[in-house]
Amino acid sequence: MAAQRVLVVLFDGVQSLDVTGPVEVFAGAETARPGSYTIHTGSISGAMVRTSSGLRLHPDVDLAGTDPPDLLIVPGGAGTRTGDPRLVDWLRTAGPAAGRVASVCTGAFLLAEAGLLDGRRATTHWQYTHSLARRFPQVAVDTEPIFVRDGDVWTSAGVTAGIDLSLAVVEEDHGRDVALEIARHLVMFVRRPGGQRQFSAQLEAQVASRDPLREVQRHIAEHPSGDLSVDALARLANLSPRQFSRAFAAEVGTPPGRYVDRVRLETARRHLEDGAFVEDAARACGYGTSEAMRRAFIRTLGVTPTDYKERFSCK
Repeated sequence: MAAQRVLVVLFDGVQSLDVTGPVEVFAGAETARPGSYTIHTGSISGAMVRTSSGLRLHPDVDLAGTDPPDLLIVPGGAGTRTGDPRLVDWLRTAGPAAGRVASVCTGAFLLAEAGLLDGRRATTHWQYTHSLARRFPQVAVDTEPIFVRDGDVWTSAGVTAGIDLSLAVVEEDHGRDVALEIARHLVMFVRRPGGQRQFSAQLEAQVASRDPLREVQRHIAEHPSGDLSVDALARLANLSPRQFSRAFAAEVGTPPGRYVDRVRLETARRHLEDGAFVEDAARACGYGTSEAMRRAFIRTLGVTPTDYKERFSCK
């Protein structure tokens, strides 16, 4: 099998991690399986670019003189807000000729401007999903996934999600073991599947302003199998149950019972992704029985814990 040619587009205002994350993944694959990928960067006229953080990057090639790559990667960054018309024109021609096209973060805006996302499902960084949908109504924007694949076009959420997308490409090309080997080398906690949400329960919720309520949030995350009833949590916050419920909902943005449910579900998902048995995950996360956890998974995710593990477990 001939080496896959990867071309990463550079432009002024590009996010440096959107470039280096995928490059490190494919370079790692080349180290693990020599002859798997050749990696180049390119810009309009081959000009040096300045990243959004001030770093200067010198591209390998002038985009105008390149052959269609097997994988074309378009990073994001501040430079996508007013995309260079020359780059958009180049993408409009080069995109359909490439074997696969992928964007990282707000690079999806450049793909959309070039018409490469028309009629397709796509995602981007959570802060910009609504803007992408508003500006490009012909694109079916999905606000939640880490990354989305629609045919030969891949789009990913913010920054580190570009690594997840790249690992998924490597897995498709060279198998799960190679992708996991690279993930371990990059010290990634887990190789996140594209269908996972961009937010954890803790990130999606607000952080309480008062120390006692922040302590309750920390306690819930660290003790999902404990007594997390309103009465028990109210005692921890030194408030009456009624005071606690009102204060928690006001500061966190969700009632305490619902917050506990979300944290337990997310923790159970991580256990299953790490290879735990369903029964062990249920006990560790406070469900009591595997049937109770099964009902929670079906109600919220639409799949059973067993199906979830089979799809997303890294072991």
